Amino acid sequence: MLRRRLLAEVGHTPTYATRHTMIPGTQGYAEHAAELSKRFESVSFAEKHAAVMHLLPSAPSTVLDLGAGTGADAAWFASRGHSVVAVEPTDALRQAGIELHGASAFEWVDDSLPDLAGLRACDQRFDVIMLTAVWMHLDERERRRAMPRLASLLAPNAVLVMSIRHGPAPSERRIFEVSDEETVALAAQCALEKLLVLRTESVQAANRLAGVTWSRLAFRMVA
Repeated sequence: MLRRRLLAEVGHTPTYATRHTMIPGTQGYAEHAAELSKRFESVSFAEKHAAVMHLLPSAPSTVLDLGAGTGADAAWFASRGHSVVAVEPTDALRQAGIELHGASAFEWVDDSLPDLAGLRACDQRFDVIMLTAVWMHLDERERRRAMPRLASLLAPNAVLVMSIRHGPAPSERRIFEVSDEETVALAAQCALEKLLVLRTESVQAANRLAGVTWSRLAFRMVA
């Protein structure tokens, strides 16, 4: 299993250690983990990802859910027979996810963008990478560093699915305005073919009223 290899290769113990420094992109999440857990679990996968459902494989595949939160998306994939790794750097969210979905339905890993050092050390490739509401937490330099890391984790013909938030955001979170054009250009530099670029409203009523919109992007790794 990936987690066992990861723990062995990067020297972790079987239990997750408490972080001594906060990852900048996770700012504001641990403090509101209880509220966010309810919100993450309240929206169905089909509603959240309606724009990209046609791009997701139906046959059992390997799936990497980066910034998995409480694992709602990871659980959806696992329930359909996919082999899933859920990466979540915020301890409170990861632990809430384990309580909600169990520790054995899919693999949980403590790692983070832009480097994903532990995950990349295992040298595994995935058929699908889900990057939901994560990319806008990285600054420009981090995004430039992260895209090649993501590409290195994709199997030939694999799909990278991203959603990027636009508009008002909670003041306690670290969020940047990221253009679709920049994201497409970074992906192209990593041999990722554009499949979809679409702007949608938020599926959450409060966010819609606040004027929040989302970019839905998908790319394919050129074989």
